[in-house]
Amino acid sequence: MTTSPTVLTSSGPVRGERRESGVRFLGIPYAAPPVGELRSAAPVPPEPWTEAMDATAYGPTAQRRPFGEVTTIPEPTVPGESILNLNVFTPDVASPAGSGLPVLVWIHGGGYVAGSAASPWYDGAAFNRDGVIVVSFGYRLGIEGFLHLADAPDNRGVLDWIAALQWVRDNIAAFGGDPSKVTVAGQSAGGGAVQTLLATPAAQGLFRGAISVSGAVMQPQGREMALTISRLFTERTGVPATAAALRDKSDDEHLALMDALNAPGPERESLPLVVLAPFADGELIPAPVMDALTTGDAGTGTSLMLGFTAHEFNLMPAPDGGEEMLRAALAAMGLDPDRTQRFLDLNKDTPGALLGQAATDTTFRAPSLAITEARAARQLPTWLYQFEYTSTAATYAGLASHCLDLPFAFGLPADAEGVTAALGENPPQRLTDAMHSAWVAFVTDLDPGAGWPRYTTSQRSTMIWDAEPHTESDPLGPVRGIWLG
Repeated sequence: MTTSPTVLTSSGPVRGERRESGVRFLGIPYAAPPVGELRSAAPVPPEPWTEAMDATAYGPTAQRRPFGEVTTIPEPTVPGESILNLNVFTPDVASPAGSGLPVLVWIHGGGYVAGSAASPWYDGAAFNRDGVIVVSFGYRLGIEGFLHLADAPDNRGVLDWIAALQWVRDNIAAFGGDPSKVTVAGQSAGGGAVQTLLATPAAQGLFRGAISVSGAVMQPQGREMALTISRLFTERTGVPATAAALRDKSDDEHLALMDALNAPGPERESLPLVVLAPFADGELIPAPVMDALTTGDAGTGTSLMLGFTAHEFNLMPAPDGGEEMLRAALAAMGLDPDRTQRFLDLNKDTPGALLGQAATDTTFRAPSLAITEARAARQLPTWLYQFEYTSTAATYAGLASHCLDLPFAFGLPADAEGVTAALGENPPQRLTDAMHSAWVAFVTDLDPGAGWPRYTTSQRSTMIWDAEPHTESDPLGPVRGIWLG
């Protein structure tokens, strides 16, 4: 049995690396490097090659610096121009068992400005042991991916997602996969990407299942907002928001321009917190994603599993001004006095933690509940969860924070890089087994298993991921009542 199997892709042969769990192929180009004239263009196929490409090391990342000084997920930055590359983790490309397998395509998070497909947390080993192929990929971030430019296609990062999914459609059979059994999944910005793809006509037919983990989309999310952000970019930087003006800027110059756009100031008060993100351009994305998923017919042909952690953003600092400022902040988030009081009665904590809980609710829980309710009303197959296991690590102690669910879903061992720092010593193996198995079942059969019923308007069954996983009927009713009215 060869230790370096070679697979022929549509662009040329790639040579991978055999491991105990299967075979991995890293850094395969799915599009040409976005440099020069292609920097702000729609992705195009890579130049073909004839000699076997070494695919045993992660390819370059669009991330040029991490999201923060310390991030929960290990997110390495890899230099280089060919950032539109992907990784394939497959049980076996050679044996009869390694054919027609279901496929999980993973989209990393990072607020649409950072993140890395080269993270060890996205290793597909556990999925491979359970007969699932994993594909992860990088895409253009920040200005290059999402700033409206007058002379370039909008939502270039979204075009990259679609190009990666098209590559999977055209090539995954050679790696043992079935292109008709693809589930697209992602966390945070990646979860928002999943929601966006559900509302993007050009992506339909490229996947049959979707998993949105702590998904967030920009609100408001229309073309006018994108034009406003583009004008602010030029006002703040003095650089025209055009591909021509940005084409020859260095990576460091791009980062400085992005910092200038994101700097606080009164002119930003009416803008979303995240300004470089997918938006409804009227063409690729016809309507705002939340509208398309809650009042339109987007996602009709796709099974969806979605959810959030209980305390996504609860590590926010306390607001100046105590409870008075907190009530003003809640009003700004859309709560009238009655619902503000109900929120305070439901959540007993310090003003800082309460503000963080409000941010958790408005950014993740309420939008996901709205999507779930709308799909349930249309009787679309939907499964909702809340992750409630709280970390024992010092930084996240007592919280089910943003990102802490991923090691369980990916079946990572407790000694994997960054897991102890995020979760503490000895996270419960029972939770890992249950959560990972539900993901495998969903990717394989579009159903996470008999112990987790579909969400309906009559039952509202919700999986509670905790040390003892279980389902409850409508545990998020108070949250829905406060934030959805």
